[in-house]
Amino acid sequence: MWIRARYFHQLNEEGFLILKGLDSRLSKNLPPDLQKLRCKVAFHALRFTSPIQDLGNQIARRMWIEGPYIALHLRIEKDVWIRTGCTTGLGPEYDEIIDKDRESNPDFLTAKLNMTKSARRLAGFCPLSAKEVARLLRGLGAPSNARIYVAGGEPFGGSHAIQPLVHEFPNIATKKTLARQGELTPYLNRPSVLAAIDYIVSLSSDVFLPSHGGNMGRAMQGHRAYVGHRKYIKPNKRMIGPLLEDTSISDEKFRRTMQKLHKYSKGQPESRKKKLDRDVLAYPVPECMCKH
Repeated sequence: MWIRARYFHQLNEEGFLILKGLDSRLSKNLPPDLQKLRCKVAFHALRFTSPIQDLGNQIARRMWIEGPYIALHLRIEKDVWIRTGCTTGLGPEYDEIIDKDRESNPDFLTAKLNMTKSARRLAGFCPLSAKEVARLLRGLGAPSNARIYVAGGEPFGGSHAIQPLVHEFPNIATKKTLARQGELTPYLNRPSVLAAIDYIVSLSSDVFLPSHGGNMGRAMQGHRAYVGHRKYIKPNKRMIGPLLEDTSISDEKFRRTMQKLHKYSKGQPESRKKKLDRDVLAYPVPECMCKH
């Protein structure tokens, strides 16, 4: 009623409205038959174009040649640090660059404007750095020879930023290292296509872990559930933050704590109805996967 009263005249003139900021909330409370339709559209009807799907499948097969692998969505690009209002973990020189860009573009900071950087990190609002991801993977039991596919854009700080991860897990690959000469050339200036390739390879992985939230992480969570509850590890950043900074804790205690904290965060079947306002595309149970 409020929408009709406020936008009736504009709706008559234009014929349709885009309700930014409201569409997500409205979609979370649709009738079951419409929720099923959303899943069919997202997981069946919407497809990547054949060249993109074929290239993504080829790269995924190259990863699988040597066996199962972990897909890591490492969100440590420059714009992510600017938008989250967090420190990079790379040192004062890099943090100063981010601070200057953030001051020049204050609208880029997306939320929690009144929180300090340290408070953001302790609250779990910051991306995990490559060093933190490496320690988390170790704590969860990943061996040093684990094969890891790193999805994401160019990391802020380049090779220096991901060096701690490479040091712990040297068997790392990306779409650029797996693609053959010329395969990625048509898409180098098309970030959405490169992200699509990452999505295809990540969906095929044995395990998926995002270092931070976002559209890809949410989509991957639901898609992996829909195709058979493939393992999806959602880091409990609020709880693990202090532990990742604690260098005095023993390796054994750290492993036990990490595994306990993530016991129920590994992609097990979980009902959308367990909590209010969950999106069916991230939690397709029960509407899209149960007979009722």
